[in-house]
Amino acid sequence: MIVLDTHALLWWVGGAGLSKHARAAIDREIEDQGEIVVSTMTAWEVMLLVKKGRLGLAMDVGGWFDKVSRINGVRFAPVDRNIALASADLPGNFHQDPADRMIVATARSLSAPLVTKDLHIRRYEHVKTIW
Repeated sequence: MIVLDTHALLWWVGGAGLSKHARAAIDREIEDQGEIVVSTMTAWEVMLLVKKGRLGLAMDVGGWFDKVSRINGVRFAPVDRNIALASADLPGNFHQDPADRMIVATARSLSAPLVTKDLHIRRYEHVKTIW
């Protein structure tokens, strides 16, 4: 099982942008019939990016996520009260971006590595990352 950060999901589905190591980890997870976990916080983040004009998709956001949800091995993890509480109580020093906090809390709750290029997250010692 691995968790994808928002940009990692976008780049994976889009077919470009991932490091070789990140792509190999995702491919290996799919081949092993594991799970590619996406926090539902990613839907919130993608919608905001589209609304701000910072991201363009070939279809509406809901349709795009419906398509992603049909990819074999992909599972969306809800932001439940445990994730919400954990995101506000991350150990050590972590920045205040709510999406990053929710996604990191999701990976930690699942004891799963997080695929991310984000240096702030990769330097955070309390979550394993892949890049």
